Amino acid sequence: MRKFLSLLLGLGIGAAIGALLVSFFSPLSSDELRAHYERALAAGRKASAERRSELEQELADLGKNSNKL
Repeated sequence: MRKFLSLLLGLGIGAAIGALLVSFFSPLSSDELRAHYERALAAGRKASAERRSELEQELADLGKNSNKL
């Protein structure tokens, strides 16, 4: 149990140091990074909605075709 807690502590400290280094050496400001993240998130949501619509249409078409058999 003690080794596991040491591992968790080490991972936590490593993640904190990594986050600090990324924030210091990132070529983008925090506002630019946030805007980039929001654009990527919006694009992902749009692509997801489009694909869902396509799959729902395919499912409806399959349902119509199975009733004809």
